[in-house]
Amino acid sequence: MSESKETILVVDDDPVARKIVRRNLATIEYQVLTAPSVAAAIQILDATPVDLVVTDLKMPKVGGIDLIRHVRANFEDTAVIMITGYASIETAVAAVKEGAEDYLPKPFTDEELFAAVHKALDQLHARRAARADAAVEEASAPFDFIGESEAMRKVFRAISKAAATTATVLITGESGTGKELVARAIHYSSKRAAAPFVPVNCAGIPDGLVESELFGHIKGAFTGALVTRAGFFITANGGSIFLDEIGELTLMTQAKLLRVLEDKQVQMVGAGSPQKVDVRVIAATNKDLAGLVMKEVFRDDLFFRLNVVTIDLPPLRERDDDVFLLLRYFTSKFAQQVDKPPLQFSDRVLQVLRGYRWPGNVREVQNLVQRLVVLNEGSRIDVSDLPSLMRFSVQGGKDVERTLADAEIDHIRRVLASVNGNKTRAAQILAISRKTLRDKLQRADIEPPPGE
Repeated sequence: MSESKETILVVDDDPVARKIVRRNLATIEYQVLTAPSVAAAIQILDATPVDLVVTDLKMPKVGGIDLIRHVRANFEDTAVIMITGYASIETAVAAVKEGAEDYLPKPFTDEELFAAVHKALDQLHARRAARADAAVEEASAPFDFIGESEAMRKVFRAISKAAATTATVLITGESGTGKELVARAIHYSSKRAAAPFVPVNCAGIPDGLVESELFGHIKGAFTGALVTRAGFFITANGGSIFLDEIGELTLMTQAKLLRVLEDKQVQMVGAGSPQKVDVRVIAATNKDLAGLVMKEVFRDDLFFRLNVVTIDLPPLRERDDDVFLLLRYFTSKFAQQVDKPPLQFSDRVLQVLRGYRWPGNVREVQNLVQRLVVLNEGSRIDVSDLPSLMRFSVQGGKDVERTLADAEIDHIRRVLASVNGNKTRAAQILAISRKTLRDKLQRADIEPPPGE
């Protein structure tokens, strides 16, 4: 097969004609599908991405002109060529008017067929490139996000609404989806934009220091408290505090945080009295807080206090073709940093990446592009340049002979690779503890990639 391996659908009620066109196109290494009718063609189009439709004009029941109209109305990213034995100026004009890239009268030579196909696909690629460039410009504008899918547009609308209020916001979503970006967008689009934005990773604070870090302490409050130190809430006074991974807080700390939300006051460790603070709280989690409430490891009253405005960030696998916009953005960014030309991805690579599940979400795309920019000597990227685990996961097929344990280990390997071996992030994505992950790695004798 060719490097690009575009998919072409040949539609003709004549089986001999279908066979000839399919055979000829296959010789120049396209993936060719066939359909004997418009109805069958529509079924294929609904189930399979198709780059080019080559359709006959005259067919029983529904003809080629109606198929062109259907493709143009429903499949923007598909080109069309009309072929017919009933050549006339009128039919040529009608086909082009309805959106066909070219018109090929029968009988035609192999060279004429190939030329028409190449021309139509070149036009398609040019449209895709222009659309991607425009989409990057458009999608980069709102809140510095990259994305034009409806799922992300819904997020943009939610950010605008949240920024116009002072309500507490809870951001949910898988690891790597950009929860801190959403929090920053809310803060810097609000009336508090000139005041501090203080991000706090709750999972990264040692248990014995959480209260001191959040609320501050006075000199001598405990061993090692050599100076009075303002906590994150006091530092954020007048602005916003972003409590990431809030589900990691202990029940005792949750109770103190609830008091801050209710009273708008914080009490520094060792202080005799509380002090007023004006802080907007934006919290985030990749866990099911409602489920944690049911398990009695997260306070229900705090959950309801936080869950005033909720923004759910979709995983990358549910964001249509946003991955291509992200690829272009990170390619340009990292290529400029190392003074290299931007990467050029083959159509086959794009097909592979379209089907990949992206367990690390946007962070994984960023890591992948940075690795490719740094390690590849050339600028053209083929499937062989992708990480081996990614190649296996997207084009290796389903091995039904594997045991459940083997499938679990394969998934753990992919997640570790997606986060550059960071076991803490991998455990968050897998929704297990870091100790459980370490035990599984030891039992399977897996050495994670270099990372944390």
